[in-house]
Amino acid sequence: MSKLQVVVSHHDAEIAELRADRELAFACVKAAMQSLDDPDNRAAGLLALRTVAEAWGGLGAVAAEAGISREALYRAFSPTGNPTLKTLLAVLKTVGLRLSVEPKHRAPG
Repeated sequence: MSKLQVVVSHHDAEIAELRADRELAFACVKAAMQSLDDPDNRAAGLLALRTVAEAWGGLGAVAAEAGISREALYRAFSPTGNPTLKTLLAVLKTVGLRLSVEPKHRAPG
């Protein structure tokens, strides 16, 4: 008797986990937003934002609700993307978040 082995890609497993755990998704977005400030990590941050958007029903649904084309969303959140503030705010709003500002932590002295 052989067992059926189901293979799930890492990306699909990540989408399922983010969809099931909103707090994890919010933490992922927060980390992604912080990495956008670092040119060496910007691509990873953009891809993380894209993954969260995928977890919220797919890029097509998020793009439609945000009022932008799916293609524009793919380009904006690609590794070389450069989303406009309007696009970023629309996507954050669609996934139930908003942009906020906090002070940069400095070492004392």
